[in-house]
Amino acid sequence: MPLPARTTPTAPAAPLPGSLTFERLTGPQKVGILMTLFGEECAAEVLKRISPREVQELGTAMYSVAGVDHETVDKVLDEFLDLMRRQTAVGVGTAAYLGNMMSRALGEDRAQSVLGRITRQGAERPIEILDWMDPPSLLKLIEDEHPQIIATVIAAMDCDQAAKVLLLLPPEQQPDIVFRISRLNDVEPSALEELERVLHGKFKQNTTLRSSQIGGIKAAARIINHTKQADEQRILKEVRRLDRDLTQDILENMFVFENLVKSDDRALQTLLREVAQDRLVLALKGADETLCNRLLSCVSSRAAANIRDEMEALGPVKLSEVQTAQREITNVARRLADEGKIVLAGRGGEELI
Repeated sequence: MPLPARTTPTAPAAPLPGSLTFERLTGPQKVGILMTLFGEECAAEVLKRISPREVQELGTAMYSVAGVDHETVDKVLDEFLDLMRRQTAVGVGTAAYLGNMMSRALGEDRAQSVLGRITRQGAERPIEILDWMDPPSLLKLIEDEHPQIIATVIAAMDCDQAAKVLLLLPPEQQPDIVFRISRLNDVEPSALEELERVLHGKFKQNTTLRSSQIGGIKAAARIINHTKQADEQRILKEVRRLDRDLTQDILENMFVFENLVKSDDRALQTLLREVAQDRLVLALKGADETLCNRLLSCVSSRAAANIRDEMEALGPVKLSEVQTAQREITNVARRLADEGKIVLAGRGGEELI
């Protein structure tokens, strides 16, 4: 979707609500909508690769689409997905390429849902329409339904959106919903048809549904990860009363070793002071180079060199031993976070300044 040439970018005019339909959107405006969907990191990568004039033009376009409605956004995304589908068929790559690209741009949860459109080769509208609705509206949509319906709907959302809706429910209901989400797995068409029936009359959006992987331990863990720490502890305390083993499974999936790459230097330095070097060496044996470099950048160059030497001298090790060492370190990280000594990136909470 190339940016058309223009001689002089015009000053942005405030968009009128409802004035922008899909048919009236320009190419730059469609790109602007996609940039907003893909998030700041992906948008920054795009901006690095276009000219200053195109940057200014794209900024103007992004401003002009601020009031665009959900239906128009959905059509832009549909058009983009159709273009990508046809492009990959010509020879850009395989489904794996498209899956990786979408995961990096949209995040794992939304990417899995969006990719369903491509594999179905049709104009079906999946349940991720829920992600375009504001949390209070979603609450009104589901609050009077059976808890299992509520759990299924929340599990179908992006984890950030799901966490917001979860915390709008009555506090006494939240642990039960998390428990139900963690027990979900493959949802059969009959169950999704019931969900469609419930939702259809409320937001008049006909969704063609299929058997989908929603919910489960990892989904529950991701949702809890996006709540504040006090809410997390309160909810998990009640879930533990229902099923202690299930709660442990959720905890082990909440903050994994790979998440440490997103934490700041101070948090990592505090963490590494609490970890025995032999356990760190073993844990890093199974880590990718990016995470390894990130952690070793938080110790002295001499210590980093020693750790690398020990890793090389260690030789082959069992995967289970590496995973155990990594879990030990993440448990230390969670303990330090609970004690207020560090803040772990990727967990819900107030923005740091």
